[in-house]
Amino acid sequence: MIILWTVCAFISGALMFSYWLGRLARHNLKNVGDGNPGALNLWKAAGYRLGIVGVLLDFIKGYLILRLAVDAGGMSGYALIPIALAPILGHAFSPFLRGKGGKAIAVTFGVWSGLTQFRVSLALAVILAIMLGIMKIVNKWKPISSEVDGQQVVLGMLLLGIYLYVRDAAAVELWVWIGNSLLLMLTHRKELAALLQRKSEIKEGSRHL
Repeated sequence: MIILWTVCAFISGALMFSYWLGRLARHNLKNVGDGNPGALNLWKAAGYRLGIVGVLLDFIKGYLILRLAVDAGGMSGYALIPIALAPILGHAFSPFLRGKGGKAIAVTFGVWSGLTQFRVSLALAVILAIMLGIMKIVNKWKPISSEVDGQQVVLGMLLLGIYLYVRDAAAVELWVWIGNSLLLMLTHRKELAALLQRKSEIKEGSRHL
């Protein structure tokens, strides 16, 4: 049953609603922005109304399968670890897009909402909101690049680990957090690489001063 629910969760996550909505609106999200076939690029290409629908659908495909696994399937404890990570993995490497996928942010919120009845997902939302507010003030309310946004998502996920540790979260939640953090690092690898390159350039420049 664990394998069956994990496969179902993977397929649920792999359903690329935002990409398909974009195609219906005559937009190929692979040619928009950074090429990410997710809700953010749907928002950019087709407007906020369709973008919100994409966000909600990506959220639901992570949330609903977790609630079904728990409420209907009776899954609990360590059995939930692969089931919780499967939708995120499916979204990041969708077989419907030949192994390519999105950044898995909305589905991450869906998974944590289903796993912890919104408790941890709300904490993550607060962390990201505070980080965004600080960055906006530092940046004097100028637009923030998608690279910085991606870096903030990964950092926010890492900071979530402190919250889980402080509130003495269950081992299952900690394992899901570890897997989720690694997957977000993978889906945001370009943004992280850009950050490392920028730091390397700053360090190199300081040597010549």
